[in-house]
Amino acid sequence: MQATHPVSAEQPTHPLGPNSLTWRYFGDLRGLLLISRVGLLQNLHPGLAAGVLEHSDLFRNPWNRLLRSIPPILAVVYGGTRAPGIGLQIRDWHRSIKGQDARGRRYHALSPELFYWAHATFFEGQIAVQALFGTPLDEARQERLYQESIQWYSLYGLPMTAVPPDYAAFRAYWQEMLENRLELTEVARWYLAGNRNLPPPYAWMRGPLWWLLRPLFDRGGRWLAVGTLPAPLRERLGLPWTPKDQRRLDGLARVVRALWKVLPLRWRYFPPAYAAICQERKHD
Repeated sequence: MQATHPVSAEQPTHPLGPNSLTWRYFGDLRGLLLISRVGLLQNLHPGLAAGVLEHSDLFRNPWNRLLRSIPPILAVVYGGTRAPGIGLQIRDWHRSIKGQDARGRRYHALSPELFYWAHATFFEGQIAVQALFGTPLDEARQERLYQESIQWYSLYGLPMTAVPPDYAAFRAYWQEMLENRLELTEVARWYLAGNRNLPPPYAWMRGPLWWLLRPLFDRGGRWLAVGTLPAPLRERLGLPWTPKDQRRLDGLARVVRALWKVLPLRWRYFPPAYAAICQERKHD
């Protein structure tokens, strides 16, 4: 699916800098609360889910894709002069990911629709995190953040044909995806069903520590993913969510917002983001 008025292929390829809103919001550790939501949204796309199913070790090691993806994507945002090269490297990692989805439709990870959908979930996640656990962004900041996301996406060196030109067009694109393109794929069903044998993300967590933490990572992650999905999509997919669930989520959000006011800066950002911010402050 393409935007009605796609962005020109002639896009800047210079990296985002410390004055961007993306530097402020993308490395925010509150994003971890929505990482399962981002993963679920991505895997509700049949082509992306097919690629994960056929080209990853998802069922044996469901954390592997996530743990591999976070550092290089952070480096595209915060990597400075290294960012364009890292963006092209990420693109090239996906060259061989292709095949057919469950309905026999062909997919390729580098198709404009597929690659952009993955990027769109990361962009939209910044707005969702602030709306749920921070300070909601006004229209001007949403537009500015979206324009920065176009610059960020251009660093991957892919055609810009799927990229909406402004935030209003992006909202229309997003709504179309939620209403007509996403579906309960095999990967999404597997995730939502839960996994009593879920392995820990790191070897050092094995044993009694993981016995304690597994419910938080498994049931807690799925609960957050379902509860923070756009409500119309959740209802269309028939995913259960009760008023009691909503009250609990609202309570969690209040706790997170209060906690964030007193946390030092280093505990509010992913380490690469914090390091980049500190480095730029030294140069000021």
